[in-house]
Amino acid sequence: MSSPPQISSDKLDDSSRVLKAVPEARTSIVYSSDDDESSDSERRRRTLPAELSPPRATAGREKPEARQQQSALPTRFGTAGGRYMPPTLKRKMMADAASRGDAKEVQQRESWDQLKKRINGPVNKANIGNIKDIIVELFGANLVRGRGLLCRSLMRAQSQSTSFTAVYAALVAVINTKLPLIGELMVTRLVLQFRRAFKRDDKGLCISSVMFLAHLSNQRVAHEVLAFQIVSLLLETPTDDSVEVAVAFTREVGAFLGSIAPRVLNYVFDAFRSILHEAEIDKRTQYMIEVLFQYRRDGFKDSPVIPDGLDLVEEDEQIVHEVAMDDDDLDAQDELNVFKFDPDFEQNELKYEGVRRGILGEDGSEGDDSEASGSESGTEGDSESEEDSGSDEAEEPEATSTSQPPTTQKIHDLTETEMVNLRRTIYLAIMSSISFEEAAHKLLRIEIRQGEEQELCNMVIECCSQERTYKNFFGLIGERLCKLNRQWGNGFAQAFESCYENIHRYETSHLRNIAHFFAHQLTTNALHWSVLKAIVLTEDTTTSSSRIFLKILLQDMAENLGLKTLNEKLKSNDPRMSEAVRGMFPRDNAKSIRFAINYYTSIGLGAITEEMREWLKTAPSLAAGNASSGSDSDSDSGSSSSSGSSSSS
Repeated sequence: MSSPPQISSDKLDDSSRVLKAVPEARTSIVYSSDDDESSDSERRRRTLPAELSPPRATAGREKPEARQQQSALPTRFGTAGGRYMPPTLKRKMMADAASRGDAKEVQQRESWDQLKKRINGPVNKANIGNIKDIIVELFGANLVRGRGLLCRSLMRAQSQSTSFTAVYAALVAVINTKLPLIGELMVTRLVLQFRRAFKRDDKGLCISSVMFLAHLSNQRVAHEVLAFQIVSLLLETPTDDSVEVAVAFTREVGAFLGSIAPRVLNYVFDAFRSILHEAEIDKRTQYMIEVLFQYRRDGFKDSPVIPDGLDLVEEDEQIVHEVAMDDDDLDAQDELNVFKFDPDFEQNELKYEGVRRGILGEDGSEGDDSEASGSESGTEGDSESEEDSGSDEAEEPEATSTSQPPTTQKIHDLTETEMVNLRRTIYLAIMSSISFEEAAHKLLRIEIRQGEEQELCNMVIECCSQERTYKNFFGLIGERLCKLNRQWGNGFAQAFESCYENIHRYETSHLRNIAHFFAHQLTTNALHWSVLKAIVLTEDTTTSSSRIFLKILLQDMAENLGLKTLNEKLKSNDPRMSEAVRGMFPRDNAKSIRFAINYYTSIGLGAITEEMREWLKTAPSLAAGNASSGSDSDSDSGSSSSSGSSSSS
């Protein structure tokens, strides 16, 4: 019987090193969590150590059908459950799929991967400083198709860095104003995530979920009833963990509940007080409740409703979703997280492109251009058809026809359709802008025909007047336009005169905003102060509306410049300035001077009337002449009345 072959010690050492390296290599594999379609058992199997994982079948024992199915698995399902795939292998699989006739599916899968990157990248970079740019960048991606990816990316980023929860909530609030289905999906998924975490006693996930829901309630994306339901659920059967989660939630949402539902906040703190005195909880939890009461006594100053720089949504644009904690028909729509072939992919992309342009305000000028080109092509087609019909009807020979140049007929649009379209374009450009620099840039890109430049200035002022309260956003737009080109400065100067002449037609809130707007232009020297020549302050030439307008204008200028600087500017030796303010400081009539002094004193600007007071003291002859003229007129009226009474008798 022959002896078994001997193996050298070098080979044994090499094989032992290979065997030692196998567990390390197997345990060092990192599985990404891009796709949520794998089950819990699959995730648990992946986290098992290498020694406990089931052995794999050898290549010789593997069936050909299994090998064929395994090779076809990545081609059909992309990255096969989130595993990393080298770019070379991925390109090869895509080429194989294209050769089999699945070119459209390959294209859509590539678009889906790009959509993931265009959503995950901006979300991970979001902060208070760049949130406006991040919002614009996110709207560039197809958020309707990738709404599931967006919600998942925001929830994952928030759970990993809870200090940025307010930023992510502000991001959702802005997107919710344009695409409400994303806001509703976000609130629904957070509620379902909190339910699962609460049943599993996952305190970390509960805290991150309720913090996100608290800030969404502050941003008026989720209804305040949901906040009350969460606190009630957490404090129904108090434990150390549930009370800790409730304290974290109340700290974030307490200021909001105190302003909108103080009774609910009182009930919550009564429940905390009873837990503090009656429930058997840990001393650490008791200390957290005491700190929360101190937070309330301080007015939640460390946890405001909306932090500075994140109040990006107007109150009338907020869309609140009434998602309750006990709703049984909540659907997380997890199918939106994975790729799905869309037979109408191109049409849906074109539809979202139109929605994106409407959101970002990029369709105004292009739409006008397309309409203009369409109208031109239509007129050309009509003229050609008329020429063809005329040539068919004419039976005279060409030799006898006289060559006459074609005459063009000018069409006057009495319906002002083009003017309405221009005003709509300007309005959309202003209201869709996040910053005043973006608004000014969009306004300068609009193609305005000669003679219609004044309409842009009027629309900026009209948009400002329609707001509930004055917004410095419009003042900065006017300042930027005036300082860029003198043409816009002349337009706003003309608009000032027009507004003051027709100030009696405006409501009080509207003229208040207009006064603040022009005060901003004058204090920043965007407009020359010579526009004040339109104001003549006498009892006969002013109305209640004009006096209110002038009061707000001067008070705002005094607040921004200071009363001393304002007085120096108004009393400047510049002849142009002296001519401009002559109507505001009359000196031709003692009655008008007294009226102006009393008016300025009543609005708290008596310091600018010192020269008029001195002039009134040093001009007794004028005062006596006015008094004598007044007495003569009184005597004349008395004699006429006496003569009239005698004649009647």
